[in-house]
Amino acid sequence: MAVVLLLYLIAEIAAIWAVASTVGALWTVLLLLGGAFVGSWLARREGGKVARELFTATREGRSGHREITDGMLVALGGLLILLPGFLTDIAGFLVMLPPARGYLRKQWLRKMERAGSASTFRYRHRTVVDGEVVDESWDDNEGPGPDGPRTINP
Repeated sequence: MAVVLLLYLIAEIAAIWAVASTVGALWTVLLLLGGAFVGSWLARREGGKVARELFTATREGRSGHREITDGMLVALGGLLILLPGFLTDIAGFLVMLPPARGYLRKQWLRKMERAGSASTFRYRHRTVVDGEVVDESWDDNEGPGPDGPRTINP
């Protein structure tokens, strides 16, 4: 993870250096600030659209998987845009665009389907199954339970 972060920082500094060499330091700062302002406006606009779609899906009784995933992607795009640098701005703008967001949503949902169903998932090489613990206050050796004979389903 540290190597990825270091490579990201090197690439971001190289991109800023290249832009500053081409257009000058003042224009580079203005481009970075302009990208942050435009990105925050876009995040607010796309986030509002996603929220309205989620409310519509809820009113209609549909599952909001698509809308929730879109909301997470819009939040990720907004975070990327607010980070200083041209590469994160480009990645954030791409995540904000509906066609790219649709592609990323499909990939994310496909990955979640492969990971398992809602009741079973893998956690560090262990299978975890959702269940319910029932507290029975009677002892097996004392005869039938409070609701009659105990039956065990294999």
